[in-house]
Order: sequence, then C-alpha cells, then structure tokens
Amino acid sequence: MNKDQLFAFAQYITPQKALSRFVGRIAECTNKQVKNTFIGQFVKKYQVDMSEAIQEDPFSYRNFNDFFTRAIKPEMRPIALGDNVIACPADGAISQLGDIEHGTLYQAKNHHYSLTELLGGDAELSNQFLGGKFATVYLSPRDYHRVHMPLDGKLIKTIHVPGKLFSVNKVTAEQIPNVFARNERTVCIFETNAGPMAVILVGAMIVASIETVWTGQVTPFSKQVQTWDHQKLANIQLKKGEEMGRFKLGSTAIVLFGKDAAEWEKHLSAESPTQMGMAFGKIKP
Repeated sequence: MNKDQLFAFAQYITPQKALSRFVGRIAECTNKQVKNTFIGQFVKKYQVDMSEAIQEDPFSYRNFNDFFTRAIKPEMRPIALGDNVIACPADGAISQLGDIEHGTLYQAKNHHYSLTELLGGDAELSNQFLGGKFATVYLSPRDYHRVHMPLDGKLIKTIHVPGKLFSVNKVTAEQIPNVFARNERTVCIFETNAGPMAVILVGAMIVASIETVWTGQVTPFSKQVQTWDHQKLANIQLKKGEEMGRFKLGSTAIVLFGKDAAEWEKHLSAESPTQMGMAFGKIKP
C-alpha cells in the first residue's frame, strides 16, 4: 500500500462526522487564546494573504469560523462583464471540467460518478443536465471560502443530500470512487438565461457546515434527502457575482449546465487556478 492509498484507507476508518463536529465546536470558540492560536497557526501554515480581507487583522475576528469565511475587498475580485459571460463561482483550482457524458461526470483517472446520484437521486432533475457541461472547483484551506453566482439566476430548488465526509483533495479524488456523489452536499438549482444551472456545495472532512444566503446553515441537517421548492416558498433572485453560500472549512463547488447551453473558456483545464469572478465560460447563442 503506497502513501496515497494509505491516506485514502485512513479516511474509511476515521469517525468522519464526530471529528468534523468536534473541529466545528473549536472553530466556534470565542476564547481569545484558543481562537488566536488556531488563527495564527493557520495564517502561517497556509500563507493566507490578509491584505485582501476587508478586516485585515486576523485576530480581530470573533472566532475561527468568522476568520475562515472572511469577506474580501470587492475590488480584489472584479466580476467578469457581459450578459453571456459565466463568472467563476469560487477561488481555488479546477479539479475537472468537461462534458456530462452518458449521465456521468469525470472525477479522476478511472473514476466517473453518476449525475443522478450527485443530485440526490432525482432522475427528472438530472435529465435537465444530460449532455451538458460540468466544472468542479476545489477550494484549498488558504482560499477565500464564499461561493458566488456564475450568472443571474432565480432559485428554483434546494436539496440537502446527507452522506460521508471524505476529503475532496486531488489524492482522494484519485483513490476513492464516487467521492462527490457520496459526500454530504447541498444542491442549488437556478433558472438562468442559459436554462437550468446547478451549483452544488460539497462537504468534506472537518467541514463544520455549509451555509446558503437564503437559509443560513444547511448542513449538518438530516439523515434523509430534504428538498425545498422555492417557487412555492419565496421569490429568491440573485445577480451574477452575488454571494450564494459559504463553507466553514473548505471543500468543493460543482457547476452544471444543460445540453448546448454553455461552454467553458478554452484555456481552462484540470488544475488551472481560479479566482471568484473571473471569466469561466460563455452562454451559447
């Protein structure tokens, strides 16, 4: 067993949710000595650029979670202009992107996963994205951890899908099958000028929670799939570049478009770095 295989095996035997919720409690701690110690070590280890933050002093945050989900200065992330231009939803790096073929998405070499499973088992919903495009953005610990709208959109549906909490880094994606369709996640469906768009926030090891701007904390939530029909609940519309959710300790965002609706920028490929707001693709005419 090599190093990568050992790392993957360790995740199977780790009490994922107990560990994640324990870390979550520490991340909410407001004791100055505790939170400043963790924040200071984190900034040093991951070389976090605090000059981008609206609140530049890392020790001024109420707790680690507030520091981790810090807002950044708007001028640091200009939103790509143009009604037909798709903006990148998050800082990080592309894990994979491409076509949704035969109802599956590419995860890593020798690994594909089911579109229907990713969307919580909703076959009718997955039919809207068959033959379309997907892009997976991995947010590393040092990145800005708010997720923003790729296009103007009206919220149609939110689905919370319970699951595992495997890590979602490159090593895990290469070693553990179906990781994005196995992990806990929040699926957000929007109607846009390009047709249906999904933005999926995937949880991971030690991710204390996922939040959306319209609900607040969504995960951890339930042991069963839960669906909210926002067309019946409220009229929620968000502009391109507006915040739609965030991770308390980072993870992955997946964007889906339907067939013949969009195309990604040609220079983008696996491991390309991303910044929220950059031109990510275009709506097809």
